[in-house]
Amino acid sequence: MKNALPLAEAYALLEPGPVLLLTTAHRNCRNVMTMSWHSMLEFEPPLVGGVVAQGSLSHKLLRASGDCVLNIPTEAMADKVVGCGNTHGADLDKFGRFALATSPAQQVAAPLLDACYASLECKLVDTGMVRKYGFFVLQVVAAWADPKVKNPRTLHHRGWGAFMVAGRTIRLPSKMR
Repeated sequence: MKNALPLAEAYALLEPGPVLLLTTAHRNCRNVMTMSWHSMLEFEPPLVGGVVAQGSLSHKLLRASGDCVLNIPTEAMADKVVGCGNTHGADLDKFGRFALATSPAQQVAAPLLDACYASLECKLVDTGMVRKYGFFVLQVVAAWADPKVKNPRTLHHRGWGAFMVAGRTIRLPSKMR
């Protein structure tokens, strides 16, 4: 028997994870924000949809530059992930505050975060749902991953400060290529 769940709690059941650190940059301004509302939309070319709150510095920079980087942190960065999510880039330099070292991306202005095990350089390809929902469609144009990290323990947001950490990997028959 299942109990009724308040609708405001439904999102915690569907969080796609992993939590990302979105980096953006335009002219002499850059920012990093925690992002958990995203979804793969297409395999080839790889398309990702994600929500970036209207009024945030990251929203402004993404619209202005038309590109970003989706950086994938692991459990080791949990404090920095939460710190970036609980502060505003308009108020402080999050890169300095949370000691986030960066490297230049190859195809976009936003930086790669060195401590993240993977980074996806993305170009903004569809803004049709930005005004109403803050939902951006991004095409991955370059992807990077640390070959030493075999089974990353990524963070998955469950709501209200709760996170689940990715566990063991199992392999099942699949016809996916």
